[in-house]
Amino acid sequence: MAAFLFKAVDPKGRNSSGVIEANSAAAARQNLRDRRLLPLSVEPTNARQPSGTVRQSNRGTRIKRRHLTVLTRQLATLIGAGVRVEDALKTVSDQTGDRNATSLLLTIRSSVLDGQSFAAALDSHSQVFGNYYLASVRAGEASGHLGAVMDQLADFVERRGKNQQTVQLALLYPALLAFVSVGVIVALLVFVVPDIVRVFTARGAELPFLTRMLIGVSDAVASYGLVALAFLGGLVVLWGWAMRQPTFRLAFHRWMARTWPMRNFVGKSNAAQFAGTLATLIVSRVPLTEALAAASSSISNLHIRSLTEKVGEKVREGTSLSVAMNDAAVFPPLLVAMVASGEAGGTLGTSLTRAANDQARDLDALVAALVALVEPAILLIMGGIVMLLVLSILLPIVNLNNLVL
Repeated sequence: MAAFLFKAVDPKGRNSSGVIEANSAAAARQNLRDRRLLPLSVEPTNARQPSGTVRQSNRGTRIKRRHLTVLTRQLATLIGAGVRVEDALKTVSDQTGDRNATSLLLTIRSSVLDGQSFAAALDSHSQVFGNYYLASVRAGEASGHLGAVMDQLADFVERRGKNQQTVQLALLYPALLAFVSVGVIVALLVFVVPDIVRVFTARGAELPFLTRMLIGVSDAVASYGLVALAFLGGLVVLWGWAMRQPTFRLAFHRWMARTWPMRNFVGKSNAAQFAGTLATLIVSRVPLTEALAAASSSISNLHIRSLTEKVGEKVREGTSLSVAMNDAAVFPPLLVAMVASGEAGGTLGTSLTRAANDQARDLDALVAALVALVEPAILLIMGGIVMLLVLSILLPIVNLNNLVL
């Protein structure tokens, strides 16, 4: 069966819309007529591009991030209780309050009913779920522990959403402050400074260097501000295009992984992601080679991901995990030591979990410190600019007083 989006009218003339399952579009229309609805349009869910906040589907479907978190938790609960995947998808789709999420789940269910695996059905919507999500489900299905993996995956999705929300809220005020400050400064340069300078020049005063520099900046903003804004917009578009090119993106990620000061943050964040993913899968009894493949795909930095993929290749060839990670030279020494300890004691899952928690705490502390520095940095920068503006205006006034004296 397939999922269809429909628009219909009831006997009282009221509009109705939603998602319906049927073997074909004709069967969907007949089902609507049986419900005393006059179908206006019936189309497959993969033919439409509904709106939402999280973009993320090769077929145009978008769902809100909180809905992704909820449906992952519900699927984990049902699958962990022994419910079949297709039945779990049907149950969750009936309970979700978002039409886009319902459409997505029913489309995935249709693929499963057609004989695809759960991971293969999710792969058609890779931009919704992400590499880590897909790789974890694939590893869970292959190992026969899909329920345990889904439960750990639900924890991960919830934690990621919470962390992103925390950072966004922390950066909201500094971003607003910077936006307002830039607007005020531009307004001063365009509308206020020219009038003040006109008074000085009318009196024949010799303007200080700082004031002349301010006049030059003011003239440039007034004359070429729109051109500069269009140029910056073009650079943003060009950058977005370049980042979609695999070669350029890999080179940029390699530069970030090797260059101070990004190197520390990029290394910690990717190490925490790798360790947390690997710990989750190992505790869920996923084989090490499959867990390494899933953990590698969860890393966002392409350069570091390529190195961790080589770690998986070395492990398949018989090298111990700690030695392979040490040879990669991208993981913190403490993480490698914890892995070696876990391998020696036969408690790799426990050691990885402890190491992942340590890495996550270090990363949270680093992010908190960076966020805390943003606000005073913006205040200092904007305060310095305002101070220069004030000085450039006051200095000619002082010179005028000297002339009078």
